[in-house]
Amino acid sequence: MLLLCSIWGIQQVAMKSIAMDVTPIMQLAIRFAGAAIFFGAWVMVSEGRSAFADGTLASGLLLGVLFSIEFLLVGAALIRTTAAHTIVFIYSAPIFTALGVQFLPEERLNRLQWAGIAVAFLGIVVAFLGHSGKSAAELLSGDLLALAAGAAWGLSNVALRRGRVGNAATAKTVFYQVGAATLLLLSYAAVTGQTAVTLSRATILCLLFQTLVISIFSYLIWFWLLRHYLTSRLILLTLMTPVFGVLFGAALLNDPIDLRFALGSLLVLAGVLVVNIRLKAKNLQSVA
Repeated sequence: MLLLCSIWGIQQVAMKSIAMDVTPIMQLAIRFAGAAIFFGAWVMVSEGRSAFADGTLASGLLLGVLFSIEFLLVGAALIRTTAAHTIVFIYSAPIFTALGVQFLPEERLNRLQWAGIAVAFLGIVVAFLGHSGKSAAELLSGDLLALAAGAAWGLSNVALRRGRVGNAATAKTVFYQVGAATLLLLSYAAVTGQTAVTLSRATILCLLFQTLVISIFSYLIWFWLLRHYLTSRLILLTLMTPVFGVLFGAALLNDPIDLRFALGSLLVLAGVLVVNIRLKAKNLQSVA
């Protein structure tokens, strides 16, 4: 999870570095298209023409739509609010996941675990919320869009856990997501006039990194983890992603790290520690 969080954290820096040549929405569409080709070919080779006749189509499409909506909302939010506000509200996803998994008896959270989530999310707010020159109304609309993106992400984890797609092969699960995202994001980019691409060496390398490392390698590992560990534990650990994002921003873009960030990081780590210690204790009790 630490490896995945570092990969997901640096993707914001990578996207920003070529934003003048390719809009973020188009970058996402391109990388998802490449991943869709990879995973689609994998599914067809391993399962053949009957791949989607196993009862996973409906829940798979729901998963793909939620995944696509998340990224569409993120793109819209970034236009209206700051990147700091956007990342804070996207990482409200653990709250929505925790609410959703209350329907799963084995993953219900107790009061201490809820406290850990609250502390971790408070740390995200302290570390990343800042001031900007945007109007309050514009910030509020963007914040609400980012919060909705966090809800879409959190609920997509619940859809994966509860739907038939949760029993599908990892390649098929990822294909549902990246395939739907390719179609929806390309359509959105075309309608809004964001399809222009200026190729350069840096652009090509960045798009290859986003496609091969983020949309193929990291997604394979993520879905494997979801099938072997508790969703509530994994989704909380993803709160480390924005911490890595700021660290990479400081190292590669010279973004400052102030006392607020340091304090917020400690709160995030404290929340993660509280929930993970409690879950480990529960697991030991169940084994005993």
